[in-house]
Amino acid sequence: MSLDFPTLLVVATVVTGALWAVDAAWWGPARRARAEEAAAAGSDAGTVERLRRQPTVVEYARSFFPVILAVLVLRSFVVEPFRIPSGSMMPTLVTGDFILVNKYTYGLRLPVLHTEILDLGDPERGDVMVFRYPEDPSVDYIKRVVGVPGDTIEYRDRRLYINGEAVDRDYQGRYDGEGAGSSMTGSRIYRERYGEGLDHEILLEEMGNNREVRTRVPEGHYFVMGDNRDNSRDSRYWGFVPEDHVVGRAFLIWMNWDSVEGTVRLDRIGGGVQ
Repeated sequence: MSLDFPTLLVVATVVTGALWAVDAAWWGPARRARAEEAAAAGSDAGTVERLRRQPTVVEYARSFFPVILAVLVLRSFVVEPFRIPSGSMMPTLVTGDFILVNKYTYGLRLPVLHTEILDLGDPERGDVMVFRYPEDPSVDYIKRVVGVPGDTIEYRDRRLYINGEAVDRDYQGRYDGEGAGSSMTGSRIYRERYGEGLDHEILLEEMGNNREVRTRVPEGHYFVMGDNRDNSRDSRYWGFVPEDHVVGRAFLIWMNWDSVEGTVRLDRIGGGVQ
């Protein structure tokens, strides 16, 4: 078990909760009994109060336990913040975006163990999904789901095919990047359409990567790709995302810090993730 942030949260919750519980059940009553005995024996008020007082470690545990527990529950079952470290999902997400991920759309999972305890739905084609990287589960990745179980996925001549049919796409113009996204300026923007209401933009460079693949998505797995098709290490390289590696669905950009410009990009705050 790696000591990542979720693990530390669980450990902190257990430790502070256990200290509080043990004090409430055993240590506290014993302290109060000693204080009452001292008072009956005629001890001064200062001595009685000192015997009744909680140890500092218990006071901290009692104060922090509710806060840590609330953070653990919210982060594990409701929403979790992530930061986008690369440009593999441009133009949808750019380097420096801080996003919120819905943790219950695909079901509730125990923190650290990742065991599903309540099935609420499955990833759908077109979702922007956060998952644990299959080659190193301690690392979180974010890509778009393009293939669900049973789909036949093909990528050739820099075009995506699902179940033998080319995904519709329309040319939108040239990408004009800013700050951390300026390296992709001049790339071609296309809008891909998977079906009614399922569309998003992708980037293709003039002479980009033509990593070709043809495969069938097995049960319990997903095929994912980055929207920046020529600059994304995704299922074309390392295979499928197992269902038990799914973390959640990205839905909101709550902040952006552009490290190149050294400023907050206000135009990206509050944007939805489509």
